[in-house]
This record gives sequence, structure tokens and C-alpha cells, in this order.
Amino acid sequence: MDDASNNSGKPVSRLLPLLLAMAMFVLVVDTTIMNVSISAVAEDLGGTVSGVQSAIALEALVSAAFILINSKVGDLIGRKRAYVIGLLAYAVGALAMTLAQSLAAIVLFWAIVGGLGASLLLPAMQSLIHGNFQGATRAKVYALVGASMAIAAAIGPLIGGVVTTYLSWRINFLLEVVIIAIVLSGVHLIKDVPYTGDRSIDKVGAALSVVGMGGVVLGILVWQEGGEAVFALIVVGAIALFLFARWLVKRKREGKAFLLDPGLFALPHFRLGITQQMLQQITLGGAMIVIPIFLQIALEYNALEAGLAIAPLSLSMFIVAMIAGRTAGRRRPAVLIRTGFGLAFLGMVLVIPVVPRAEATQGALVLLIPLLIAGSGLGLLVSQLNNYTLSPIEEERASEAAGVNSAGGNFGLSLGLAVAGGIMLATLALSFASLTNASAVIPPVQKASVSTALERNAEVISDTQLTALLEGEPAAVQEEIISINDQARTLSLQIALLVPVLACLLGLLNSFRMVRLPDIESATPREGVDFG
Repeated sequence: MDDASNNSGKPVSRLLPLLLAMAMFVLVVDTTIMNVSISAVAEDLGGTVSGVQSAIALEALVSAAFILINSKVGDLIGRKRAYVIGLLAYAVGALAMTLAQSLAAIVLFWAIVGGLGASLLLPAMQSLIHGNFQGATRAKVYALVGASMAIAAAIGPLIGGVVTTYLSWRINFLLEVVIIAIVLSGVHLIKDVPYTGDRSIDKVGAALSVVGMGGVVLGILVWQEGGEAVFALIVVGAIALFLFARWLVKRKREGKAFLLDPGLFALPHFRLGITQQMLQQITLGGAMIVIPIFLQIALEYNALEAGLAIAPLSLSMFIVAMIAGRTAGRRRPAVLIRTGFGLAFLGMVLVIPVVPRAEATQGALVLLIPLLIAGSGLGLLVSQLNNYTLSPIEEERASEAAGVNSAGGNFGLSLGLAVAGGIMLATLALSFASLTNASAVIPPVQKASVSTALERNAEVISDTQLTALLEGEPAAVQEEIISINDQARTLSLQIALLVPVLACLLGLLNSFRMVRLPDIESATPREGVDFG
């Protein structure tokens, strides 16, 4: 293995980018595996599905609420140390899942300790990439890490489903511990990036960031689960974020310590990069809830079949991200981002007419081309956006910028999942009720009971599930309700797909502004290594 040297003279191994990619992979795959293991975990521990879902929501909430604070913590304790502590915390969470005998252990170690580890690990990792690599090499590393994130999000449910079905859900998390151990074995390859800025602590800013990010994300999670007080939670979070922004401006004007430099948002590349990062994650989140539901409910695929059907999306993301990373510097990043959003928009638009026409026998085939196009676009985005966003940042503010970048991505993913899911269920309830009330076959008494049931619990279900529920009803009524379910379900899936479509369209329009901006050189030149 050939090594190159950075400006400190310390060798940088070609193995380092791979280890960083493995760290990102395990970070993302952890949650996706947990999602497909919910029923098995609840059954094994004697808990409830809602209890496990609450643990998942808590992990997402903790990581989002503390990510800005922990980006500053990384500056104070050392970014390399923050990276190691974050990995160790995540390993504790995974090990707890392997050994847990109660839901309480999962909540404490996986959700809280693991969530704090994720909020420490993400900005530290991006700061270390920013500080250990430069120019085209840095772009390649970001592309590799982005590709690993994309492949983890896409194949995580498939891996988790197979291992949980044929072995045990605990094996999934034991494998995570093994991967983290491998990543930690190479930590000596990382050159720490010391922080030379103000080491004072902004306690008020820290509190406002927790309430702001936590409130908004909690509101989104509650909305996703169909809970109450959604609007109040989001409003509280939004007000806290507004006060947080005003507080940061005030502190900087007075020359006092601040949690986050508001001057970062004066940089057009950073501001546009954060926006595009969020839109890309909204696209991915929306697609990754709607398309699997279409495959597993409308086409009645099992987890393995659904994973294989969606493989063109994940594989094209991974392959294109790798190719774009290896050719970094030959094309303008802004142009590649514009192309990425254009392809993702086209692919998502092409999925919409497939929904009412696909059948179980050829659903994967008709989705092949749209998913390949959308995946190629997303692959271009994950290969470019992190580098584009963080390149203009001085080393002193790299951790803060990385924290904002990670927070924007997490927020976008949560928003995409929640909005697409919420719109899907709302459209389903409205269209099902409307078609039921217009039916000349269903008795008036049943129409009223259907409307009442939908108000309480709208759910996307397959024809097979619905047939079982309708057992004992007259054949004509069964056929009518199944037909109505097909129509309502199809419309709800199509409407929900407009969420990633709209996000891609906004990203495409935004990318024209990016193209008009001049390309910039790295703010902190360092030599890296070509891991090609």
C-alpha cells in the first residue's frame, strides 16, 4: 500500500478513507436495522412495538438535539478524541442491543448513549476529513463516505431482515461492534486537527440549540407517529431556533463567546450547500418510505424481494458516487450537483406513473429504469455536497460548520420521512372515505363505520390483509372495498411521491444559483492521498 504525506510530514494511508467510510456505514445501518427488527426485538424482550418505536424516536431526538453542542465539544476535547469517544459510545449501544434483556437497557444504552455518540461522531468525522485531506483528494474521501451512507440506508433493511429472519436480530448489532472495532484499530492513521479558537462556553446558546433542534425534530417524530401537540412542539422549536440565531448575532457583535459563528451563513457556498444537503436528504427520506411501502403493500413483496427490487437505487447511488469521487476536479462540483438533482427529479417523476400500472410479477422490472436514474442523481449529490459545503470553511470553524451540515442532513431526512408518510396517510383516509361515501354497493351503515375507523387509524394495507378483515361480508361488498382500497392506496402513494419530486425540483432550481458562483479553493491546504 502506497502512502502520501500531508504538510506535517505524517504518512496518510490509503486505508484511512475506507475506515472513515466504514464508520459512516455502521452509523447509518444501525437505525435501518433497528427499523426492520422492531417486532422481533419487542417479542424477544417481552415489550411492545410502540415501546421499541419510542426508543428509535428517542435516539433520533438525542442525536439531533445535541449535534450542535457536541460539535463544540469536539473542538474543546480534540476532534480525534471526539471521534473515538463517539465510536465507543456507538459500540456501547450496539453491544447493549446484543446483550439486552429489557427495553430499559435499550433506551439507556442504545437510544441515549448511542444517540449522544452519533451527535459527537458526525461533526468530528467531517472535521477530520476536512483537516486530513485537501482538494481533489478531500472530494474523493467525501464521495466515498457519502457513498457508504447511501448504500447503508438502502441495503440496511435487506441485511437486517435476512439476519433477523434466519439468525437473530442480536447478530446484526454484534456485527456492528466488530466493524467499530476494526475502525478503531486504524485510529492511529488519523492526524488530529487542533482547535485554536475561543474555548469559552456559550451556555445560553447551547440550551437554545437543544430546545430548538429537539423541539422541531420531536414535533416531526410525533407527527410521523400520529401523536398530538405536533404544532405546539414545532412552534416551540422554531421560536427557540429564532432566538438562538438572534443570540448568536448578539454575542458576536459584543465580542463574546458563541456556540456557532453566525458568519458561516454569510458564505454563499456554505448557505447553499446546507440547503441542498437538506433537500437531498428530504428526497432520500421520502423515497425510502414510499417505495418500500409500494413494494411490500401494493405488490405484496416480502422483505427480501423488496430489498432486491430497490437494489438498483442503492447500487447506482454507490457506483456513481464512487466514479464521481475518483474523477473529482475534472468537472465543476456545482455542475455535477445540478446534474444530480436533474436526474433525481427525472427518476422520481418516472416512478409516479408506474404505481398504478405495476403488478407483482413485473413491478421490479418497470421500476428498474426510474430507480437507476434517480439513484445515479443521488449518487452525484452524495459525492459532492459535503465537500462543496465545507471547502470554504477555515479550520477554526470546521467543526461548527460540520455540525450544522450534519444537523441539516438529519433534519432533512426526518422531514422527508415524516412529511411523505403523513401525506400518504392523510390522502389515503380522505380518498378512501370519499370513494366509500360515493359507492352504491356499500350499505350506509358500513359507510359510517368505515369513516369512523379511518378517523381513528388510517393505515396502508395490502389486498390480502384487507380480504382477511372482510371475511364474512357479502362478496359484492368485499370486491367494492378492495377496489376502493386499491384506488385510494394508489393515489396516496402517488401524492406522497410528490415530496421527493418537489425537493428535487427545488434543489435543481437552487443549483442554477450554485453554478453562477465561482469555484473556490480549499480554505486550508493540505496534501492527502489518492485512494483510487
